[in-house]
Amino acid sequence: MKTERMRAVQVVGYGGRPLDNVRMTEVPVPEVCGPHDVVVRIGGAGVCRTDLHVLEGQWAEKSGVTLPYTIGHENAGWVHAVGSAVTHVAEGDKVIVHPLMTCGLCRACRAGDDVHCEQSQFPGIDTAGGYAEYLRSARSVVRLDDSLEPADVAALADAGLTAYHAAAKAARRLRPGDRCVVVGAGGLGHIGIQVLNALTAAEIVVVDRNPHAVELARSLGADHGIVGDGDHVERVLELTGGHGAEVVVDFVGEGGATRDGVRMLRRAGDYHVVGYGENIDVPTIDVISSEINFIGNLVGSYLDLCELMVLAAEGRVRLHTATYPLDRFRDALADLDAGRVRGRAVLVP
Repeated sequence: MKTERMRAVQVVGYGGRPLDNVRMTEVPVPEVCGPHDVVVRIGGAGVCRTDLHVLEGQWAEKSGVTLPYTIGHENAGWVHAVGSAVTHVAEGDKVIVHPLMTCGLCRACRAGDDVHCEQSQFPGIDTAGGYAEYLRSARSVVRLDDSLEPADVAALADAGLTAYHAAAKAARRLRPGDRCVVVGAGGLGHIGIQVLNALTAAEIVVVDRNPHAVELARSLGADHGIVGDGDHVERVLELTGGHGAEVVVDFVGEGGATRDGVRMLRRAGDYHVVGYGENIDVPTIDVISSEINFIGNLVGSYLDLCELMVLAAEGRVRLHTATYPLDRFRDALADLDAGRVRGRAVLVP
């Protein structure tokens, strides 16, 4: 019997010029191998800055993946086949794919903290991902409401989920009258703004170097938009009576964002780190004397994704996307790298 094959975009090397490290090829269509497997026909695969970091080699040692392999960790589509133990979705259902395949049995999974599963796999990072026509996941898919389409929500699987996870944690601290500064209104930030607006009555202040991103943030519910043109820290302090914000959510994490972000934080405030790329350089005496808290944020849990899909179905969170055919994966990656993508880029097979 002839094995069915599909197109897939694979990493073939690291370093140098990132776009030289990726190519289109043909590989076998994945099949159900275990009782909890779900094979998804991809309807949309989000293009994430982490994919560029993968091609640069930043994840090579941590992931330990064998090259070549297929990237893409923001995926949605239609159920193509299911294992014998899968009962919550059926063939033909529209689904979004949680980016982690988890065991469901370890201490973290039993505690509902499946993000830290001891045996998790991360399609697109340490196993085959969704820059392809099909993807094998596991029981960790969420059925989509009939009003949602896979290509429209694919990037919510990681960018949206990460933004939701951070915003939901921040919202637990925020009270009416508090201020929350959001640093960066791009691919993750524009989602986080909407989630904060849905979950908290706090005043939302957005800082971004791009005036168009600031304008988008205001249209999505931000109370104040500040262009990061050099005096943005002073303007935030002025808005907060010189005290700073109770919470800063940093979706950038590089290019001096953490230095400025810490200056915008009030005493005993929470600094949520989401974007990454630079070190946080804060004297320990400043940390203890002001009792500020630094909080890391990874991708959200399966339940976080379920809650995010509720907000999406209600129209309270929407993505700004630019779609590309799968064959134009290089264009999508190049546009993202050059800052030409507003919102999220999505590959459609």
